[in-house]
Amino acid sequence: MYIEKYWENYVGGSDDSLALLEYLAGKQKEEIALSEIISETGLNILTSFRNTDYPLEVQIDGFEAEIHYAITLITDLAALLLECKVNGCVDIGALLDDDMECIIKITATEKEHELMNKALVDFVTEPLAYDLCEMVEEDEMVEMSQVCEQIRKELYL
Repeated sequence: MYIEKYWENYVGGSDDSLALLEYLAGKQKEEIALSEIISETGLNILTSFRNTDYPLEVQIDGFEAEIHYAITLITDLAALLLECKVNGCVDIGALLDDDMECIIKITATEKEHELMNKALVDFVTEPLAYDLCEMVEEDEMVEMSQVCEQIRKELYL
């Protein structure tokens, strides 16, 4: 998978990433609109992705799982969108290191792509302004922003 170039290199691999993947797998759909993910995770009600005042929640097997940082959700979704752009779909089972068959395509409108691009540009420009700094060293935040810029360029340039 193309996504392996980025996954678990500051993108993917966190507890938030695991919650996102399990949420996507639990939807049992072959195609999922980005708007549905944005709405169901609560990203649509945030005024800024820099500070997540309360955890975003996703439903997994009837239980609520928390995503603590909006920016990790954004960066993971960007990587998944890139995989879909390159290969047409993403193998969620492989990312979960699970034998389950779960291949999905995430679709997005032009407006949703603009939102993602804008969010990534903001993170790349000012990574230390994000609440994720609470958990990640300053130099790692800068490295993460550089990885996100590579993803952004592949997605939108």
